[in-house]
Amino acid sequence: MSNDNALLQRRSFVELSARQRVQALLDNGSFRELLDPFQRIMSPWLAAQGVVPQADDGVVIAKGSLDGKPAVVAAIEGNFQGGSMGEVGAAKIAGALELAVEDNRQGIPTLAILLLETGGVRLQEANLGLAGIAEIHSAIVELRQYQPVIGLIAGSVGCFGGMGIAAGLCSYLVVTREARLGLNGPQVIEQEAGVEEYDSRDRPFIWSLTGGEQRHASGLADRYVGDDVQAIRDELHALLRQGKPRLERSRRHAWYLERLQAMDTSTRIDAAAVRQAYQGARP
Repeated sequence: MSNDNALLQRRSFVELSARQRVQALLDNGSFRELLDPFQRIMSPWLAAQGVVPQADDGVVIAKGSLDGKPAVVAAIEGNFQGGSMGEVGAAKIAGALELAVEDNRQGIPTLAILLLETGGVRLQEANLGLAGIAEIHSAIVELRQYQPVIGLIAGSVGCFGGMGIAAGLCSYLVVTREARLGLNGPQVIEQEAGVEEYDSRDRPFIWSLTGGEQRHASGLADRYVGDDVQAIRDELHALLRQGKPRLERSRRHAWYLERLQAMDTSTRIDAAAVRQAYQGARP
């Protein structure tokens, strides 16, 4: 097959909605949505602030199977409020992870996939969102003792804020070229440090530091994959067969602190310096 034909055969994952992404990843016929939009469980805070709510609060939760294994998948819809985490959406994700923990306690080896397309906490309900994100963190750490928790950042919103921490807590992290991962977004860094330090309009510079290719090269992501549904499914299946990692990335905090302390912050850090500093970062 020629390169042109191969390109035409691909099905973009990035272009799918959150619900379509979940359906594309789970085994055929196994998709069962929990708390679907017809349940009308949505944020009670947005309307009072002049924001139209969404019936699923921008989070899709489904149970099914992945490569024949019981799985729960949580997908954040980046097109609704930038994938922001509010009270309801965060509670749905935390609750799904806690249900997976309970399954494992009952002898049902349920794993979790998190499709992370989020700018972090929702400003309109910040404290409630932050509390919900903390519950997500706790649930990830508990579940990964039993089964892998795999995070997937596809693009184009990226994964930032408290959910960037959630990505770091996952057993494995998969990224595409379009993905971005960080604690603070470009506009926040520019606002606090100045445009000379970080120009939020300089897209090549931003992706060179926080883009999927760079995060994988520097060891902060485990798999780097093209924007193709089948390729992503294949990577997820391979990670599931690999089982739990020998040592989670988040348990290597001392090693990362050493790298940070060795960085020369008196000069502008470039992509090559980051890659060199974090060589050997994978668990």
